[in-house]
Amino acid sequence: MAGQGSGARRTAAACLLALLLVLTGLVGCTAARPADTASGEIRTLLDRHARALLARDEPGFRVALDPAYAPTALTVFRRLAAVPLDDWTYRVTRVDRTGDDRATVAAVLGYRLRGHDKGPVTSGRVLDLTERDGRWYVTGDRPAEGAPRQLWEQGDVRTVQGARSLVLGVDQDPQRLRAIAAAADRAVPAVSGAWPSEWARKVVVLVPGSLDAMGGLLGAPGASYRGIAAVTTGETERRADAPADRVIVNPDAYGFLGEFGRQLVLTHETVHVATRAHTSAATPVWLSEGFADWVAYRGTGRTAAQAAPELRRAVRAGELPARLPEDAEFGFGGDAEALARAYEGGWLACALIAERWGETELTEFYRAVGAHPGREGAVEKALQEVLDTTPEEFTAAWRTYLGERLG
Repeated sequence: MAGQGSGARRTAAACLLALLLVLTGLVGCTAARPADTASGEIRTLLDRHARALLARDEPGFRVALDPAYAPTALTVFRRLAAVPLDDWTYRVTRVDRTGDDRATVAAVLGYRLRGHDKGPVTSGRVLDLTERDGRWYVTGDRPAEGAPRQLWEQGDVRTVQGARSLVLGVDQDPQRLRAIAAAADRAVPAVSGAWPSEWARKVVVLVPGSLDAMGGLLGAPGASYRGIAAVTTGETERRADAPADRVIVNPDAYGFLGEFGRQLVLTHETVHVATRAHTSAATPVWLSEGFADWVAYRGTGRTAAQAAPELRRAVRAGELPARLPEDAEFGFGGDAEALARAYEGGWLACALIAERWGETELTEFYRAVGAHPGREGAVEKALQEVLDTTPEEFTAAWRTYLGERLG
């Protein structure tokens, strides 16, 4: 009997444990259901919100907004009327309940500019929501940590549609934006004449209101770009549906340039747009920047002494570089004269190839380097296969070329 009692107790304990597990599972499911329901409701809300924005449906857009947040959100909505959008979506990646009636949403904003973006530009966002009477409302929408701000978050947007360009500016005189569009329009055929490979043959230019605003678009301190007239951003992956690169103008530095300098800058940046598909981690910066400068100066009649004053000063002082510029020498925010010498050295390396081997060989060399699976051996292989030379021979020829052109 003692054995039977013990077994009965074990059976009862097992049954109790099973019941507890079932109850725990049920409680767990019950607790999870509101979070799952909230996630679905929030996704549906943001989908409708995005469609209303794209359709310019202000009443429909307002439906998702908390009254306290509505003025801020509607300001952005109205600014976006000037932006030619083809798509606007939120891809929710996480929903965190921060209270009985509050949630924080991590999402990826995707948008496309009409006629320019084959695929969406994406950027991380954080949205705050609150629930009232069984419905969710947006109470905030901001960049995720480390993500850039968008141009329309910085002020009213003016748009200029050029023949081959789209220029979007904030706090800019319309005449200035039209001049930038005209320069970008001129840059496109100039680049196509030197780079015959297939590319979009149009360019998107963003002109923020200040250096700090430029930094905001790039997700970095504006001071990092002081003295840099423009930069180009874009995806490094070679995708057929990649969005268009953006040329971002530093209004302060660009404004100090004369007409020639402004054209040079926009042509240089347009080269980066055109060559993006053939530029990779294997491409040294001296080649990508040097080639962009070579195209920009091509046909202008500028001499090496005029275009490379800092390197000329060094050569005449007996400080002939021993090697081609390294990537680190192109970093912003450092020694401005050293940065100038790096750019000038890259340009003259490309000018040497074009002059001695030919312009076709220069573009083939560029493509061959970018097509290599990695940085190691990329330049060496392309020098051998395209130019029939070695790194040592090329460096020696480049140093001689510097002495001849700048001495």
